Amino acid sequence: MATDTARRVPAGATFGVLAALAVLAALFSLTNGAYPLGAKDVLNLLVEPALAKPATQMVFFEVRMPRLVLGFLTGAVLAVSGTLLQGLFRNPLADPGLIGVSGGAALAAVSVIVLGGSWLSGWALLTGRWALPLAAFLGSVVTTLLAWRVASRSGGVAVATLLLAGIAINAVAGALTGLLTFYADDGELRSLTFWSMGSLGRASWEDIRIAGPWMLVALLLAPLLAKPLDAFALGESVAGHLGFSVQWVKRATVLLSALGTGAAVAVTGLIGFVGLVVPHLLRQIVGAGHRVLIPASGLAGGVLLVAADSLARVVVAPAELPIGLMMSLLGGPFFLVLLMRMRIGA
Repeated sequence: MATDTARRVPAGATFGVLAALAVLAALFSLTNGAYPLGAKDVLNLLVEPALAKPATQMVFFEVRMPRLVLGFLTGAVLAVSGTLLQGLFRNPLADPGLIGVSGGAALAAVSVIVLGGSWLSGWALLTGRWALPLAAFLGSVVTTLLAWRVASRSGGVAVATLLLAGIAINAVAGALTGLLTFYADDGELRSLTFWSMGSLGRASWEDIRIAGPWMLVALLLAPLLAKPLDAFALGESVAGHLGFSVQWVKRATVLLSALGTGAAVAVTGLIGFVGLVVPHLLRQIVGAGHRVLIPASGLAGGVLLVAADSLARVVVAPAELPIGLMMSLLGGPFFLVLLMRMRIGA
């Protein structure tokens, strides 16, 4: 079994700091916005909600709370999915979009936005307000299965081929998405631009009821892959000799990543860098052992996305930046600095 000799910070201290940051991020998220709420107001609402004004109750329980919960779940599942795929591909630059999840979701969502009044009108009538998120979820699943099918041969799946298939499918999906964008009118362009940049502004308890269970399934089952992924760090043949079913580990990793990421993207739009930066950074802090890395990535991903969403609400207040754009603005430079430091250290 792979041993973790690079851990720099004890697991207990790491989880303690992340838990404290989660509380601070949650408080920041609940108190910031167009409607002013203080820490005392939040405490009173949690203890005696009936004593608060109806408007305050509505803002807290129907706007801020679902936004906080959805943001945390989305950040957690994106970070965990990135951790799983980086372990599977043995590549710290892997992320959930690598196997076609994001490209398929984007293509399906843009198809509904542009063609919902014509060729896909039947789908829109059948699914109602869930036409776009359901299509995005199905699109992410279909493209992931297609990548898996392309990489399958002789009863097994070649990880390198799966990676290349995902890149090719993303390229094709991106081209088709661009073609649909070219034919979109002004109203459709505004809708697809808003979705493609990602946002938690429309979060609701109904979104959480529909997408939350899928994300929770991925988060709860992901730690079961910790030991197999540690063994994968030594190579597939070594993992097989250690008693792990190599093909089962590949299937489970890809399935959980696609399931969690597809559900998240379906209700929030495209949000990048969380699945890339969070596990990459935590690997420098807690080491490469997935027993600690997977749950730590989930907690850190939730904290990061909630904090970024809170910041997006105040940077250009009273308007707010899309969370996907905010993550790119924060994650891109940060990741470049991280890579430069690693290069210098090498």
